[in-house]
Parts: sequence; C-alpha cells; structure tokens
Amino acid sequence: MSLPLFQSPISRRQSLQAAGAGFGYVALQALLGNSAPRVSASESPRDPEKPLAPRAPHFAAKAKRVIFCFMQGCISQMDTFEYKPQLQKDGGKVGPGGGTLTASKFKFAQHGETGTWVSELFPHLAKQVDKLCFLRGLHTDTPAHPQAVIQLHTGTALAQLTRPSMGAWLMYGLGTENQDLPGYITINPPPNFGGAVNFGSAFLPAHYQGTKINDMGYVPNLKAQTPTQLQRKQLDLIQAMNRDLANNPSKPDELEGVIQSYELAFKMQGKVPELLDISQEPQHVLDAYGVKPGPAGSFARQCLMARRLSEAGVRFVEICQPGWDHHNNLHKGLINNSAMTDQPTAALLTDLQQRGMLEDTLVIFGSEFGRQPTSQGADGRDHNITGYPMWLAGAGVKKGFSYGATDEYGIHATEGRMHMTDLHATLLALMGLDHEALTYRYAGRNFRLTDVAGNVTREIFA
Repeated sequence: MSLPLFQSPISRRQSLQAAGAGFGYVALQALLGNSAPRVSASESPRDPEKPLAPRAPHFAAKAKRVIFCFMQGCISQMDTFEYKPQLQKDGGKVGPGGGTLTASKFKFAQHGETGTWVSELFPHLAKQVDKLCFLRGLHTDTPAHPQAVIQLHTGTALAQLTRPSMGAWLMYGLGTENQDLPGYITINPPPNFGGAVNFGSAFLPAHYQGTKINDMGYVPNLKAQTPTQLQRKQLDLIQAMNRDLANNPSKPDELEGVIQSYELAFKMQGKVPELLDISQEPQHVLDAYGVKPGPAGSFARQCLMARRLSEAGVRFVEICQPGWDHHNNLHKGLINNSAMTDQPTAALLTDLQQRGMLEDTLVIFGSEFGRQPTSQGADGRDHNITGYPMWLAGAGVKKGFSYGATDEYGIHATEGRMHMTDLHATLLALMGLDHEALTYRYAGRNFRLTDVAGNVTREIFA
C-alpha cells in the first residue's frame, strides 16, 4: 500500500535515533560561513545557530592547536627521561619510604646542546631534546588509574559530577575554524578508565564533545549507505519535522546536537575518508613515522593522522598508546612500548617543524602519573603521584628547557611543583584563554576546567 504524500514510513523518534547514529559527537559546521565573525571567548550570549563559530581568545594566543600524546598506564620516568645518579648508586638499598630502591637497567646519555639526559629507550626523541620543554615537578591527587585519567582529562577525579574534558573546554572557548570537520578528535581513546568521559562535554552542550575514531581511520556510521541525493532528502525531512521546535527554549541540547551532527556527517562523507587515508602519503613520510601494518604500527598511524588532522584545521587531537602500567615485566614492557612510540613521536615533531606548523601547534606528551623508584615484585614499579614529568614542544614554550625537579630518587616534586590544575591553567593560557574567566553556569554555579584552583606557570613561556 502506498503512503500518503509527505508521510514518512518511520516515526519522528526513529528518525532522530538514526540521526544520532550518524556522527553524534559534534555540532553542525556547515552553517558556518567563511566570513563568520569572531567573537571573544568572554562575550555572551553565543549565537545558538553557530555554536562552534570561531571566537577570539581572551588574550593573544601562543598556540592555535594541540596534539596530546597520551601514554596511558604511566611511563616509568626513572627509566626514560629522569636520570637519577643517586638511584643508580643506591640500587638495592632500602628507600626513604621503605621498599628496595631499584636502579634503572637502561643506559642514560646526554643529548643536544642542552645536554639533556635521555635513556637508550628513546634514541629518536633524544635527537629532539633541544625542542622539548620538560615539566619535572608534576603531582596529582589519586594513585588509581580510573580517577587519575579522568582528572588529567577533565580537571577533577570527583565521581559525583562528571566534568567536561579539556578538549571540550577549548571548543567552548575558541570554537573551530574548519567547516567540514570536528574541531576535537580523539584517536583510540582508552575504553576503560573513564571511557567517553575523557572526551565528553558533560554539562556543556553536546556539540563540544570529542569525536572518536580509530587508527585505521574508521568513523562509526560515516560511510554512505545510500546515494547522496537520497541522504539529502532524508536529512531535509528530519529537519522539516523539527522546525516546530526551532524556537522552543525548552528544546533539549541533545536534540539540537543530534540534528547538527547528522548535517555534519553528511558534509564529512566526502572529505574525511580521504583525509584519514594515510596511504596517500609519500613513502619517505611513511618510513619516517615507522608506519607498518598491525598493532605494532598503531601509534605511528595515529601520529601521522594527527598531523593530517591538525593541518586540516582540527583544533584538538588526542592520540593514545596504552600498556605502560608495568607492575611486572617492566624491562621487556618498556622496550616494546618505547619502540612503538619513540620514532613516530620524533617524526611528528620533525614533520610539524618542516611544514611550519610547530610554531603554532602545542604538542603534549605524558601520562596520568609516574612510577616509583622502588621495586614491585621481581620486575615492576608501583604508582607515584607525588613527582613525575611530562614534556611539551612547539608553540609558546621554551625550547630545551626544564622546569621543576624531584628529589634525588625521583619520589617527590621539590621544585617548580605543578598540580594538575596548574597544568590545565597553563595549557589554556597558551591557547589564549584565562582559566578563571572560561566558565559555564550549571546547577546554580559557575564551573571551569580548573575548578577553584590553578596557577599559570609562565616561567615556561617562550
């Protein structure tokens, strides 16, 4: 039996569910014109029709975009980037807090004009040390991976109220310059330790959350299943069915996000598959990153994809290498993990510099916390939240610079101490955002990434 004119064979609810299966993490970019005016991040109200329109920062930004290399599970710093001569000397003795001090099994050497110590695990990054800015006095609040990973990404480990991720805050504050891509993409995010919370928008509108893809370039439900013209008609039908809600102030953000994300998915079908196809790169580029098939080449593919996405205008890209949680099998585990990450990360820095992008791209490399100088079992190290490093490179930070320090064994941060809220405040400042002014009112109070704390570490600014 034929249907009456303009009557759909599916319900409105089913249409919206189908739309949500499209690319439901980001808002419509297609509504943004090339001449869209820039609005200050501190100005209000925002245009509801252009929620991701590019916005001017609070002050002059040192960086335009971020690539976050997340080493999930926590790198053992005294085996990689923190040379501790006293630990090497006192290996086998009882440490200050108990436990047996364990010297690193890996050789360290000084590199670059700065003479920075790096272990033999990272020979490629060792050649890049004069570009790096080490933060050596970091500390955080909890030694449990789930809470610490969430705190690194959202600013708080509190389970009572999920907070927006730092990428979502950047999107909220600055919007995005591109029209056909999400402004925030996460590649291979950990399925546990917070899962989608780490790239979500929480109480911020849904269009600020991150878009999840994998290192093979797969985006769920992005591949066209029907001809383009038919898709366009289906989308127009969905939009028409919701015009009656367009001016309704009680319309939920989720509904708006679904409608907008479906429109964006339609636009992305032509551009994204080609953008994520790294096989288009010249062979010498693939070789420089160490791209290879299978799991061993996963991080190399992510690094190359991160460069391509950043070059295309994505503001925040996170990539992930899991498996650093070495409570046992420390020696072999570090060899395997560093082999997968060293060459690609160094190649990413070189590639960005050669393309003139490193001067306005901030690269972050680090874990949710560090590890102890004492042994755990026959071949392992336990968690350490009281003193550990990360490094930054690129836009806005000093080159070949170290800020902060830990004690002679690498247990406690003793100089240049930076809490996670200080790190977030500093990263926002590099992007031109005042962490105290970047707020969102929810449940009767103003929230921010740094909650009620955070100091900007301007000593690392170039």
